[in-house]
Amino acid sequence: MASFKIEGGHMLSGTIVPQGAKNEALQVVCASLLTSEEVVIRNIPDIRDVNNLIQLLRDIGVKVTKVEDDGFAFQASDLNLEYLQSDEFVQKCSQLRGSVLMIGPLLARMGKAVIAKPGGDKIGRRRLDTHFLGFKMLGAKFRHLEERNVYEIGSRRLKGTYMLLDEASVTGTANIIMAAVLAEGTTTIYNAACEPYIQQLCHMLNRMGANISGIGSNLLTVGGVRALHGTEHRLLPDMIEVGSFIGMAAMCGNGVRIKDVSLKDLGIIPDAFRRLGVKVEAEGDDLLIPRQKHYMVDSFIDGTIMTLADAPWPGLTPDLLSVLIVVATQARGSVLFHQKMFESRLFFVDKLIDMGAQIILCDPHRAVVVGHDRKLTLRAQRMSSPDIRAGIALLIAAMSATGVSTISNIEQIDRGYQNIENRLNALGARITRIP
Repeated sequence: MASFKIEGGHMLSGTIVPQGAKNEALQVVCASLLTSEEVVIRNIPDIRDVNNLIQLLRDIGVKVTKVEDDGFAFQASDLNLEYLQSDEFVQKCSQLRGSVLMIGPLLARMGKAVIAKPGGDKIGRRRLDTHFLGFKMLGAKFRHLEERNVYEIGSRRLKGTYMLLDEASVTGTANIIMAAVLAEGTTTIYNAACEPYIQQLCHMLNRMGANISGIGSNLLTVGGVRALHGTEHRLLPDMIEVGSFIGMAAMCGNGVRIKDVSLKDLGIIPDAFRRLGVKVEAEGDDLLIPRQKHYMVDSFIDGTIMTLADAPWPGLTPDLLSVLIVVATQARGSVLFHQKMFESRLFFVDKLIDMGAQIILCDPHRAVVVGHDRKLTLRAQRMSSPDIRAGIALLIAAMSATGVSTISNIEQIDRGYQNIENRLNALGARITRIP
């Protein structure tokens, strides 16, 4: 298990470019299974979760060719259906949550899929009901084989229908869209997730010959087609990484430019940091975070304490609450954070409390942060990363702390952040990877 040694207190300055979007990559890479023709995808991040998914596609027979530093060509013309039934495939799927996004394309094109309960972050229950209910409404039959802990799903030909999703699940929406594009007839999906990455998936599928309308709304109409063809696609920059860099620049920056962020696709992320008093200046498609000696938390118009809560898009993404909590520890003022979507994501604040942060964990979903106003810096600690987003939040805390911190289990951070220590060291950080 690798770890980071972080020498805190060093100021960051310069320019950094965000990687391609992890969550979009998982979706569009799986979408390449929908055609036998070549699909070229660029700006793919070199991170553990995406690399493991690409290897999984190789294992089932997809021809994968690297076309440039961050670009790959995928051709699913000769899939190994026998391997898809194997225990080895099931075991690999169980270690990668992104593997669940293979179900829709395989079901649509091959008529069947077998997949294990996928792995991923330990951030609470992340149910798959939305995926399976959507497939069932499209006409698929499925059963759970308890002895192997796998799901078998099959259908001769999916048929379009109207469905109202029980939750606006991003992966559930993506999976159902990919199943519906080759279904017979028209599928209407209400309460669909509408994140930019879902929009990107829909635009890519339309370039492949799909017929999807309502893109960007929570009401999608998918007209089924007989087959899809190849295309080229470029990923958006990762909005979570952009938000993470804003947090780093606020805590320990001496003027940081985040380049080519696709500002129109960031939603209210910049405003969430502004509510904590952080100056976020837009220059073209770049964000500039100047050095601030102090940043003061806003209050609501009636004077009540500022509350930041996660919500489905276009609300605040839950993936950034951990970073915002760390930033709030050095703000002037108090903030209530309400994590509505996952019940275990706030437990990492115990580590921040050990570092000297003033945080009251009210329950699994709510925490109050009383900012130090930089009068007291955080103390270095030995820590372990519980998940991707808490891991990057702890890294930000350690970079701003007094002394040398150690973060173990950084494989979790590697799942979502590409070559993070070298990119931050280029800005002035002092981070050493210990194998």
